[in-house]
Amino acid sequence: MSTHNQVPRNSKPLAKLGFLTIGLFDAADPRQGHESTLEIIELGERLGFDSAWVRHRHLQYGISSPVAVLAAASQRTRRIELGTAVIPVGWENPLRLAEDLATVDILSGGRLNPGVSVGPPGHYDQVKGALYPDTADAEDFSHERVRRLLDFVRGEPATDFSGVEGFEVFSDRVQPHSPGLGRRMWYGGGSLRSARWAGEQGMNLLTSSVVKAEESEDFAEIQLSHIRTFRAHHPDGDRARVSQGLVVIPTDTASPEQRAKYETYARKRMPRTATPQGPARMMFAPDLVGTSEEIAERLASHVAFREVEEVAFALPFTFDHEDYVQILTDIATRLGPALGWQPAT
Repeated sequence: MSTHNQVPRNSKPLAKLGFLTIGLFDAADPRQGHESTLEIIELGERLGFDSAWVRHRHLQYGISSPVAVLAAASQRTRRIELGTAVIPVGWENPLRLAEDLATVDILSGGRLNPGVSVGPPGHYDQVKGALYPDTADAEDFSHERVRRLLDFVRGEPATDFSGVEGFEVFSDRVQPHSPGLGRRMWYGGGSLRSARWAGEQGMNLLTSSVVKAEESEDFAEIQLSHIRTFRAHHPDGDRARVSQGLVVIPTDTASPEQRAKYETYARKRMPRTATPQGPARMMFAPDLVGTSEEIAERLASHVAFREVEEVAFALPFTFDHEDYVQILTDIATRLGPALGWQPAT
């Protein structure tokens, strides 16, 4: 059933504005790329963004350890929330990851927003010998792996042993324990099943810019169905937190060369947004390129955007540092206000 003509349930101004970056680097000089990411996060805080999110890449030239990068960012910022979008938990030991997340949350003063997803690691047949040499065929890559992580983060027992042994004191739950972190766990979902499961677990939902074409071949309608399914199964109902993810590239202060680069980037990616791709029937969101006024108009007609109060606009993968500065500045000073958002102070 089409949802385009339904009255939007949520007509409030945009409450929280975030951005997502991949943090690419040169193999010959990885520090420069990581430093660029940290500088972009610092810029985001100065511009009043509510949150900064980093992507996660393994065996590639992007951030492989977002928790470590965000630990550094926590010491160079004071207010902005710091998120991962997303950690593929198939690469992780849930207990060890829970320790790392809690530690960085403590260091940040309670600003960490871990986003996670499930499924086998990418290129699993090629990597399993290095990642799980003895247990590759026994590893569980289902939602159960995230549920274990949630339990550890939320303070459920990890062992039946606690107490004093000699001079050492042992806890039966993950330490440090950060009490608020369990409410700031996000799930990156691209299907109805994932959206429902995340709601049932009381998580927050990161809507994906890549979704399964299940009930529709209209991206916005698919994303809307995920949001409503999630909230229908969440204890908080319509108040459950959802952050929408789209690639947004305002051109207000861009140079002619930058505008040409952005338009070429979007044009090359446009064919994959027209129809479902591959056997899994994945739909990709179109990139939104134009002036902030033009983008605001397009978002106003986007049925999924009208349903949320939070966004994490994604920066394109392959642009230069100065491009990200221009894009973020335009989002914060022009697009955000056009959407009713006010910068944090």
